[in-house]
Amino acid sequence: MDRTVTAWVTSGDDYLGVVGPFAVDVAWWSEVEPVVTHVRGVLGVEVAVLRLLRVDGGGGGRDGHVTYHVEALQRPAPGLLEPVPVDGSALTGQEELRSPWARALGLREALGWASDTLAAAGRPVTGPIRQRKTWNLAGLFRLPTDQGQVWLKTTPHFAADEAMVIGAFSRLDPGLAPGVVASGPNRLLLEHLPGQDCWDAPAPIISSAVTRLVAAQAALARQADGLAPRLRDLRGPVIADRVLDLLDGAAGRELTGEEVAAARRLAGRWPLLEGCGLPDTVVHGDFHPGNWRSDGGPPVVLDFADAHLGNPVLDGLRVRDFLPAAEGARAAKAWAEAWRSHVPGCEPESALSIAEPLAHLAYAVRYQEFLDGIEPSERIYHRGDPAAAIRAALRCAAG
Repeated sequence: MDRTVTAWVTSGDDYLGVVGPFAVDVAWWSEVEPVVTHVRGVLGVEVAVLRLLRVDGGGGGRDGHVTYHVEALQRPAPGLLEPVPVDGSALTGQEELRSPWARALGLREALGWASDTLAAAGRPVTGPIRQRKTWNLAGLFRLPTDQGQVWLKTTPHFAADEAMVIGAFSRLDPGLAPGVVASGPNRLLLEHLPGQDCWDAPAPIISSAVTRLVAAQAALARQADGLAPRLRDLRGPVIADRVLDLLDGAAGRELTGEEVAAARRLAGRWPLLEGCGLPDTVVHGDFHPGNWRSDGGPPVVLDFADAHLGNPVLDGLRVRDFLPAAEGARAAKAWAEAWRSHVPGCEPESALSIAEPLAHLAYAVRYQEFLDGIEPSERIYHRGDPAAAIRAALRCAAG
């Protein structure tokens, strides 16, 4: 199944009409650049996707027929849109949890901030700003300047302070994370990174990403107490309690009584990790090859929105499990050897084994944070994910 789209178009407080349905060649709902390109071509003015309104069919964040709220940044000529009646409350109704960049005024403010900030830095924007991606976890916009492209990333209130985290890693390894041009609350301007995402990276790229991250994390472990007030604290006792709270809440109600009881017992294994000797440190939280970028040289690690203070085994498992079996095994070996070199006497292989089911419980907690922090229409991205992750943990523990 492919993605088709209908755009409900507004300009300021005015609903203008509908564009579509039309097909786009990228299946993922959050990838809105082809949607913007099509609607801009129809209307002859710059537009931006504010948010997803509804999905019919599809699943897993892709395919189906997707209805978006699109804002025309300039007023288009009359007669270009279908005057289809729509539910005005879906467009104009107030929603406390709506992302700032999913509101017309909030989007304009963020783009204005980015342009003004770059101008003040001597890098004025030289052409149209292009929207690449938008959803409840981020907005991503490309800004051209005479000194190269810059990316504006907007993030929700439950995301980590990426500029702070990037700064912490970059002070230890200047090439490990992207360059930050400027930052503000829940937004940052990032230097463009040439190359490609590392889904099909060769072994030296994988080894470089793993060993350099571990080296930085080992150094940051000595600063953990100082960083704690500025990061989500998911150290062992905290994450175990968060899982128990999850089982008492909405996710637990989606499970059977037997599943809840088994998950409670599994959460009791967290203290076993402490015996493996890995220090609590800054965890990336989503350390898979799609969040690395390389032009053939050492990779740069992206997207620190899930960063937190906790056991680094989560990163070792994430990279291992996102790679094909042979490459994943090599990545896990490199990760374990790196930790032993920095923390003699630790037992990283034991940590991987103990944490394999526990990691799914940690993901369940994060998915619930997403659901608790986003508006209803966009919960389709994550609905059912906490319970599904808990069941994955139980299968892993039983296997």
